[in-house]
Amino acid sequence: MTRSVQALAYARPSALHSSQAGPLLGLETAGGLTPWGAEPHPRFFSGFLTSPAIAARGLLAVADVASTRYYQRTLPSSLDPVVTGNGDRLRFESFSGCCGVYARLDVLQEGLDGGRTDHGTTNVDVNNPLRDALSRISGDDPLHLRVGPEEMAVTTLDGPVMEKKVPLPDRWLRGFAEAQVASAGFDLRAELPAAEAVRFLRSLPRSSGNASRGARWVVPAGKTLRPTTRPVAGAVCLPGPERLVALQRVLRHATSLRVYGPVGDGAATASAWEVVLPGMRLTLTLSPDAARGFSGEGGVLDALATDDAAADAELVSVLLAWEPRIDPADLAAQSGLTVERVRAALTRLGTAGRVGYDLADAAYFHRELPYDADRAERHNPRLVAARQLAGSGAVALGTDMAAVTSGDHRYQVREKDGVLSCTCKWWADHRGRRGPCKHALAVRMVRRGALVAGGAR
Repeated sequence: MTRSVQALAYARPSALHSSQAGPLLGLETAGGLTPWGAEPHPRFFSGFLTSPAIAARGLLAVADVASTRYYQRTLPSSLDPVVTGNGDRLRFESFSGCCGVYARLDVLQEGLDGGRTDHGTTNVDVNNPLRDALSRISGDDPLHLRVGPEEMAVTTLDGPVMEKKVPLPDRWLRGFAEAQVASAGFDLRAELPAAEAVRFLRSLPRSSGNASRGARWVVPAGKTLRPTTRPVAGAVCLPGPERLVALQRVLRHATSLRVYGPVGDGAATASAWEVVLPGMRLTLTLSPDAARGFSGEGGVLDALATDDAAADAELVSVLLAWEPRIDPADLAAQSGLTVERVRAALTRLGTAGRVGYDLADAAYFHRELPYDADRAERHNPRLVAARQLAGSGAVALGTDMAAVTSGDHRYQVREKDGVLSCTCKWWADHRGRRGPCKHALAVRMVRRGALVAGGAR
């Protein structure tokens, strides 16, 4: 597995301490992007949390996911959560070490008080002493929140005094992107009131061992969810229910639970579980199986396989302005592209960490992940293999079918209703549920004239 080391440089550790105005939660930032360019320690917010105990538990839940492997547990390793200022809210995101769980806490405008929320994205330091301090916050006493250095410190910092070095696998980056693409295809499938939400989530297993591989399903039944052993009509997949354990942190404050997922065809699918809280939302998105991370889902591959999408993405990216909700129709009017091409461009931007997807708003939002997420595209195994096939003359096009020679085998790729199928084992095993195989991708590249030799960009 390809990986690099990500160095996160902070001016000082994040901490919860006393000040003249009362308790102060200071979240220190590493390098990130803002509307004014890259900054070593950007500042996004200084004000108050309207529900400090709830926000503290939500932030701990996001940190829990970042530090956990839900499958094949090993020694914990964690990349600090990512925070984005979108003008009217703060978003804290993380991804599990096993690449199967995506978490996000959205602190909305009504959850913030007394300060302007600036724009940009960076990592925030969440260390063990801070976690201990956050776990002791109780009641609704005012809590001052500062995301970024103090005003005077902005001009007096001589350099980082604390540095974290963490592994950054390519599959982690690909998974971050795939989770957004999967979410964009979800619909709201159920909404439970507070009491039923608490009852249902507390009934789920909280295994301390490896999460089970088998998928489960639930069926909306009135104001609750009824478990079922098979994917009956209307059922929502609940893959690895043990992976929702981080939601336990905020259950006592939940006002409702929203469940999102695709309309199923009997196979295990990803799903998202959103706890609505006063002034904020906490969402966990689960991969289709605890043993199967988002990085292999392949939902972004078609968008990556075309040069048109690359050019469109460059154009659309110039028009983004850290919006909390991106309107494809508005971008289409500004760019002169069709809405369909804008959506493909947004998918491609998602692979570089430049947009996320908010299920409650049913819209993309602008953010810039603070690392070289383009590397994940360059090293995507299926994409690299498809480019090699396309560039080596291995694809022979026919009227409604193409032949692809790969090694000692020759595969037939057929298109029906815009979907490419293949005679290879990958297609036989997954039937397109995990994106196209390398042979279908190569055919699509050749047909669109998107020949790229040997994986070069």
